[in-house]
Amino acid sequence: MKKMNKSRNYKIAVIGGDGTGPEVVREALKVLAASSKKNGYKLDLTPFDFGGERFLKTGKVLSDKEMAGLKKFDAILLGAVGHPDVKPGILEKGLLLKARFGLEQYINLRPVKLYPGVWTPLKDKGPQDIDFVVVRENNEGLYVGEGSFKNKGKKNEVATQISRNTRKGVERCIRYAFELTRKRNKRKKLTLCGKTNVLTYAMDLWWRVFQEVAKEYPDVTADYAHVDATCMWMVKNPEWFDVIVTDNMFGDIITDLGAMIQGGMGIAAGGNINPEGVSMFEPIGGSAPKYTGKNVINPLAAICAGGMMMDSLGETKAAEEIEKAVMSVTQNKLKSLAAGKMGYSTTQVGDLVVKTLSSL
Repeated sequence: MKKMNKSRNYKIAVIGGDGTGPEVVREALKVLAASSKKNGYKLDLTPFDFGGERFLKTGKVLSDKEMAGLKKFDAILLGAVGHPDVKPGILEKGLLLKARFGLEQYINLRPVKLYPGVWTPLKDKGPQDIDFVVVRENNEGLYVGEGSFKNKGKKNEVATQISRNTRKGVERCIRYAFELTRKRNKRKKLTLCGKTNVLTYAMDLWWRVFQEVAKEYPDVTADYAHVDATCMWMVKNPEWFDVIVTDNMFGDIITDLGAMIQGGMGIAAGGNINPEGVSMFEPIGGSAPKYTGKNVINPLAAICAGGMMMDSLGETKAAEEIEKAVMSVTQNKLKSLAAGKMGYSTTQVGDLVVKTLSSL
């Protein structure tokens, strides 16, 4: 988390993106407007049309010049990326991964928290059991795109994908996770999720760095679990976890499992974090194109992403109020988190959060 700037005037890049992205971002901005009025900070919003529609019209995704321009902002709020008429991978690589790598957003931060009133598929588990955070390394591993084909298209074809991990990248991720565990001050346990028994190069580096950094945090319990065991315990005993730190690929997988146990994609928010630079915040659920324009999509994940953004900028009180307002709405108002089954429209849910926020 950054220190609150003295002017409390924040320049925010807003990327509505594709499908229902602009709809949920609209509600997040509605809540942020109410929060800023209540707490005395200001948001200077600049919209960008990056996404599938622009690509279909111009063939452009995110240019290097536009990438450089994003560095002038304090943070980025993203709706969703994914268009049914655009080949998979083009937007994801050309926008999401380019931003994550170009802005050196080396942490993917995913709170996994079950709010009151929200259904979870885990029997006999409640909000007191599901409250942990996944810290995923976001700039290295298998996602660097290194690899090759040999004899492509032939019967003896070989495909190689390289997981590149550097000591610098691993250490800064692990150190961030230890600091977060200390700041959360809950169970004060940090679990390294890996596969040291099979991935004897990459995970050996993670394990050694984890042990070294742990010595600097004697107040934090350093724990380890294989990724397959992590998935098992997330379902059976989620209360065992406080903070989990892991590499890019494993993090990508276990955070979707985390979203399900916290009630689904409609409530899951995440941040791509550069602690010293520009971070980007987004709902996890994707563009959900089949619901576009129907005013039925759940905006709470985007609203929570907005709250995470304000916390990252040092507006901790505002972030806490936004979360409390969302929790009140899930507990007292919504029938379900599923699109079209909430009992309210997208805009009405945003209004409910604003009304609750104003009364806190």
